Amino acid sequence: MTLRIGVEEEFHIVEVETGLLVSRADTVLEELPGRTFTTELQQATVESNSEVHTSLDGLYGDVISTRRRLDAAATAHGLAVVAAGTVPLARTADIRPTPGHRYRRMADEYRMIADEQLICGTHVHVDAPDRDLAVRVMCEVSPWLHVLLALSASSPFWLGADTGYASWRTMVWQRWPTSGPPGCFADAADYDAAVQCLVDSGVISDPGMIYYDIRPSAHQQTLELRICDACPRAETVVLIAGLFRALVSEAHERLGTTAAPACAARHEWLRAAAWRAARSGLEGALIDPGSRHEAPAAEVVRSLLRRARPSLEAAGDWHTVRELTERALAAGSAAHRLRRTAVQEDLLACTDLAIAETRGDAHPPPRSGAAPARHVASPGRPAAEASRVRPARIAGR
Repeated sequence: MTLRIGVEEEFHIVEVETGLLVSRADTVLEELPGRTFTTELQQATVESNSEVHTSLDGLYGDVISTRRRLDAAATAHGLAVVAAGTVPLARTADIRPTPGHRYRRMADEYRMIADEQLICGTHVHVDAPDRDLAVRVMCEVSPWLHVLLALSASSPFWLGADTGYASWRTMVWQRWPTSGPPGCFADAADYDAAVQCLVDSGVISDPGMIYYDIRPSAHQQTLELRICDACPRAETVVLIAGLFRALVSEAHERLGTTAAPACAARHEWLRAAAWRAARSGLEGALIDPGSRHEAPAAEVVRSLLRRARPSLEAAGDWHTVRELTERALAAGSAAHRLRRTAVQEDLLACTDLAIAETRGDAHPPPRSGAAPARHVASPGRPAAEASRVRPARIAGR
């Protein structure tokens, strides 16, 4: 049985003329349906929710359609939306939290962590009707999640400066008390007891504040991937969704027929692997889950592809995901593309690139069953240092 998938995408709202992040979510959301679009902690962010799909083609069409509607709503007010972990140009003093008791409590309790929550992610949901099995699957797939982070890396800039990281969003996100890799739990009751203990401690207010890299959804019968940056190109969303579903499917099938082995995914190793992916993206080394040593990013990504192949073939996703993988390795991470544009021009041009890619100025994914890619290109060059980025043009163009 092919597991169904869906995605939640978070988008920054920027002013077209200046490229600055602005608190205009209420304006953009005015004429959009609440079932598909919603608010986030900060008024500079809008979230979209896809329908549930069995095919990657269907998911891609949904993501593209949703982005077009969101873009049209923003454009009508001189605004644009950006799907990226961070935007290059922002001032924390300009951004306001979204009204409401829950968000107000978070802003008061977490202060600067909440104030600087100027980040966006891509969340992928995969069917998990058996919650006990979902908790066990969570532990099994965790060693590969940093590879998906590297594929999504799109946040090299923070408040006008180059951080030297491919995913600075990861560094910002990990400041929350319940972020990072999850622990290992025997079953759903064990997991739920741990979550309730955190709520009872007062550190978090509700199960929705469990921000692990992967978690059983707090409100749906799904396993939710949360480690990834928001992705400028829609096909990257499809690639990550396809790979994540394949990992979950493989673990689901294996654990459904055998007893779970003792978990070997130690927390400190998973955290280190995520840091390496956030630092390097696709332009440096990643940690190979098999050897736990550094290896070229392309090599580790292709290792994941080989591992996932049986499940990808079973779902009819193999040719699509294989070609999208090779495209991603050829183009380099979004962080690499954004940084290169900033070096060649400036941060406003970098923002323009992110807007254009979010709108769909990129190659669509191949149709299911298409021929595999013939050309394999090398990954991109190492990232440039912050000192090479020229000052941004804040004034109108």
